[in-house]
Amino acid sequence: MINGAIMPIQMDDLLRQALAEDITSEDVSTAAVMPDFCAGSVELIAKQDGVLAGLPVFARVFTLLDDTFCLQTTYQDGDAVTKGTLIGTLFGDIRALLSGERTALNYLQRMSGIATLTREMADVLKGSHTRLLDTRKTTPNMRIFEKYAVRVGGGQNHRYNLSDGVLLKDNHIDAAGGVRQAVEKARAYAPFVRKIEVEVETLEMVEEALQAGADIIMLDNMDDVTMQKAVSRIAGRALTECSGNVTKERLRAIAATGVDFVSCGALTHSAPIMDLSLKHLKRI
Repeated sequence: MINGAIMPIQMDDLLRQALAEDITSEDVSTAAVMPDFCAGSVELIAKQDGVLAGLPVFARVFTLLDDTFCLQTTYQDGDAVTKGTLIGTLFGDIRALLSGERTALNYLQRMSGIATLTREMADVLKGSHTRLLDTRKTTPNMRIFEKYAVRVGGGQNHRYNLSDGVLLKDNHIDAAGGVRQAVEKARAYAPFVRKIEVEVETLEMVEEALQAGADIIMLDNMDDVTMQKAVSRIAGRALTECSGNVTKERLRAIAATGVDFVSCGALTHSAPIMDLSLKHLKRI
């Protein structure tokens, strides 16, 4: 990402795969009613309130089908819209507008849904020390889009993938023989620029992680009282992250513990889509 935007070099292959999934040989319906070029327009309309994310991705789908395509809009990613809002007007070859409609909307609806949920949860944390993170619980081949949508909504990204950082979870700890062994092995193996994060479930494991020199301690599935004790015991010697059973209703209590970060898989795996539609197609 550059300046928060997804670069075409990163997304074009994925968009082409999505289009190829939907058009294996031809768009039979469109070819039947519109066999030849005809310029046209269609309106992008919000059917519910929400936060927009993915407008450049949405437009790029059509550009891949028609290099004359144009989206006229005064909105940008991160803007909130209400039900009934005319977000913009699309201009181009009607064949491309028809064939690209579903693929383009799938991206925009999915990404806007994630941004909308993220904004709702990030707003709860406003004024607190705690920052909202996503996870790797993303849709296969959609991670770059879904993590971008989290940032648009006001959240922050955790590691992008397994090559991006060291996170020692319960099974890594079991494989290594304990928290101390896992941290020591990771410290010896990983490049020195990598921080070491370790997942703990008890106050005893917190002590082990501190003694081993972990940089980040993930407090996994702890109740609020235990988490408060853990944060107090860590006392700034490592960054702290809350994970597990994170809901919007619980966020204020989590923030009150003083934890640095809260990660929430629901941002990407459970966000409902934002209902959007293309309507009023016209020949020009």
